[in-house]
Amino acid sequence: MKTGHPNTALHILVIGANGGIGKQVVELALEAGHNVTAMLRNPAKLVMTHNNLQIIKGDVMRQETFEDHIEGKDAIISALGTNTLTKPTILYSEGNKNLLKAMKKKGVRRAFFISASALEISPVLPSYVRFVEKYIVQKILKHMYDDLRLMERLIKESDTNWTIMRPPRLTDKPATAEYRFASNWCGKICLRMPRADLAHFMINNIANEATYQATIEIGH
Repeated sequence: MKTGHPNTALHILVIGANGGIGKQVVELALEAGHNVTAMLRNPAKLVMTHNNLQIIKGDVMRQETFEDHIEGKDAIISALGTNTLTKPTILYSEGNKNLLKAMKKKGVRRAFFISASALEISPVLPSYVRFVEKYIVQKILKHMYDDLRLMERLIKESDTNWTIMRPPRLTDKPATAEYRFASNWCGKICLRMPRADLAHFMINNIANEATYQATIEIGH
């Protein structure tokens, strides 16, 4: 798959910009010369300054707090995450449903959404990995995965140029820009990768039409 890195600067909205993925996206987007609007519930948590960076306050669970900031954006990267991994949550489904509604209202079509690799068990993975994902990972993270499945369904039903990213376990190691990915297929990828590489893929494929309405499994 060819990358679709645009030749001109884009206006990008990053939701969840203070999280591990969100911060990497903001940094790499700025390095690439894009204009970034970083949305957080508490803007003070993002300690970063740049001429092309605007930090705003917004809550994805309350559409009225952020929909005006969507207008005029070329792309949105939703990097939502929760620390309560083992408790029931509606953050992913309801938060991104609000985002999709706001996108439709403001006429914005391009967006990335973060899901998880073990949502579907790849048949090409070793048997012990499939066992761990099905009987341990999916059991422990049942509530989060239930909400991610609902989120994915809502996204796929939308009339947007969406890309769903399904990374494995993410680490804080530096970016390598060396990763493998599979589009709309559960490939034999890996068990972990740096958040910076996930951000690198999204920034470099914003304009790549081959990733539109596609679910991407990615890893090293």
